[in-house]
Amino acid sequence: MAGLLDGIDQRTRLAGENRMELLLFYLDTAQMFGINVFKVQEVIRCPAMTKVANSDPIVSGITNIRGRTIPVLDLAMAVGRKPVEDVTQSYVIVTEFNRTIQGFLVGGVNRIINMRWADIQSPPKGLGKDNFMTAVTKIDDKLVEIIDVEKVLAKFKHVSTSLGEDTVIVNNGDRPLCIAVIDDSSVARNQIKRTLEKLGIEIVLARDGKEGLAMLEKMSEGCKSITEKVDLIISDIEMPEMDGYTLTMNIRKDEVLKKVPIILHTSLSGQFNSKMVEQVGADSFIPKFSAMGLVDEVNRILAR
Repeated sequence: MAGLLDGIDQRTRLAGENRMELLLFYLDTAQMFGINVFKVQEVIRCPAMTKVANSDPIVSGITNIRGRTIPVLDLAMAVGRKPVEDVTQSYVIVTEFNRTIQGFLVGGVNRIINMRWADIQSPPKGLGKDNFMTAVTKIDDKLVEIIDVEKVLAKFKHVSTSLGEDTVIVNNGDRPLCIAVIDDSSVARNQIKRTLEKLGIEIVLARDGKEGLAMLEKMSEGCKSITEKVDLIISDIEMPEMDGYTLTMNIRKDEVLKKVPIILHTSLSGQFNSKMVEQVGADSFIPKFSAMGLVDEVNRILAR
């Protein structure tokens, strides 16, 4: 499993085709879970760990992997399940999310599977705020839950949405700014919403690319350009139904939608992002999450 990302060039070609690769794993039962391979650096047998005094209960310990000291989080415990009992028989999935590297302790790993984002669905509405699913799919007639890792990390690490007192936003129009935020993670949506609403910006929300495209098409009815109502789109890349790359390409093909600026805002840190931004027609790419970094990029795009 250590060589999971050896074929990154091949996997990069999946981007823009509304496809992705999913690493399947188990926690404490036969229920399967999934994580996007682009976020995985390697999978290893659980190494020796050092407990950290007064740390969050979900932190099993810290360990040194290839010269880096990283925290290892018990993923089962983080999502409200029983903690891993036999660490010696467990695995650690080393991941990079939102500019940080951490390991997730899991009960076992299954395999990597190539999938269409169209086959991955948003979780049922009404599950409540305590659920940790960002998407679901079926493989071999078995349900696979895709975990909202950003929500897990928010429990472990506080993310600030504070802005400086002198922070302002560019607005050359005669109405309040409106920004569409499209992201499958409720945590990510709310981080962006809380940050930008402080500056008097109206926010409209969608939880995946398909829903976002439908929302924009409806908003643009009767308009020559969506920019009469929406000044900017901030979209995640990996989302069920339709990913951010495919969403961007669909927007650029639409005569009414195509002029709106698009920022791709994602926890993915792959080498391919800058190239794909240009290829699909987005205006920029920024990694999650920095409140001031987001505002600075919004200002840069709006001023342009």
